[in-house]
Amino acid sequence: MGFQLLLFGLPALGIYALTSHCLRKKPHLLHKPHRFPVRCRHVSHRGGAGEEIENTLGAFSHALTQRTNLLEIDCHMTRDGVVVVSHDDNLERQTGHDIKISETDYKDLPPYKDSLEVTFSPGCYSHGKDHRIPRLEEVFQKFPGVPVNLEIKEDSDELIRKVADLVREYDRSHITIWAAFEGKVLKKCCAANTEMPYIFSIKRGITMLLLYYVGILPFVPLKETFLEFPLPSIMNRTYFPVKKGWFGALVAKFAHRMTMQRKLFKHLEDRGIQVLLWVLNEDKYFEEAFSYGVSGVMTDYPTLLRKYLDAHPPLCSE
Repeated sequence: MGFQLLLFGLPALGIYALTSHCLRKKPHLLHKPHRFPVRCRHVSHRGGAGEEIENTLGAFSHALTQRTNLLEIDCHMTRDGVVVVSHDDNLERQTGHDIKISETDYKDLPPYKDSLEVTFSPGCYSHGKDHRIPRLEEVFQKFPGVPVNLEIKEDSDELIRKVADLVREYDRSHITIWAAFEGKVLKKCCAANTEMPYIFSIKRGITMLLLYYVGILPFVPLKETFLEFPLPSIMNRTYFPVKKGWFGALVAKFAHRMTMQRKLFKHLEDRGIQVLLWVLNEDKYFEEAFSYGVSGVMTDYPTLLRKYLDAHPPLCSE
C-alpha cells in the first residue's frame, strides 16, 4: 500500500508542482488580468498629509501638481447625512474640538487646526491655507478624472450606500477603489457597487499569503485589484502597528520575512493586482519598497516621492 502511494503520489506531486510553477509565471493561462486604468506608482496618503492639511481640497490640488496617480482619502457621514472626507470621526486631533462627525451637522463642523502633526512622521507638522472639511461630492466635482482610493472608516450601511450612489452619479466606478480592512465592511461595499475595484481585507490578505506558500495561489481566482499593507521596515519606527521596542522589532522582522517576496508581487502584478506599500516618507523607504518590485508607494510627501520617481524611472521590464 505504501509503495503504491509512493508510486502514484510522487508523479502526481511532481505534476502539481510543475503546473503551479508554470501558472505562477504565466497566470494569464488561467486567469483574466484585472485592468485598472492607471498604474499607481505615486499615491498621496490623505492627499499628502505632510505638505498640506490632510484630506482637504487644497491637499488634493497640491498632490496633483506632483502628478500623483491616486488620492488616498477617508470618509465619514455627518448627523444630517452628508458624506465628508476625514480620517477621524472624533475631531479632537484634527480640530481641537472633542466632537464626532457622526453626531454633528455638516454646517457645524469646525475647521482644521493651523498645523497638524503628520501621523507617520511624528514630530513633523503640516500647514496649509485650506482648513475646511470637504464633502465627498466636492472632491468628485473638482477632480472628475482623478483615481481615488476611498477608505470607509465605519460600518454604516447608509454611509456605504451614499458613497456608492455618489460614485455612480459621477460615473467614476472604474477609477474609485473600495478600501476597508475589515472583511465585513468590505463585503457590504462590494455589494453596494459591484463595478468598483477593491482591496484585500486583512483576512483575505493573510489567506492569499498562505495560499502562496503552499503553492495553491496560482490556481485560485482573485477578485481584488489592490493589495495594500505597510512596509515592515516602518513598523518599529512609529507607534503603528505596535509600540517601539524588542516586540515591535520582532513583529517587523517576521512580517518582512513573510511578505517581502518579489515572486509573489510579480505574480500579483501579472494578474493585474497592484501592490501598494504605506506610509513611506523617506527616500530610503521608497528605494526599499521599489526594490521588491511593488507597483507603488503611498506617502505623506508627494513632492518628495515625485522627485524620487523622476530620478529613478521604472525599467522597461516593469
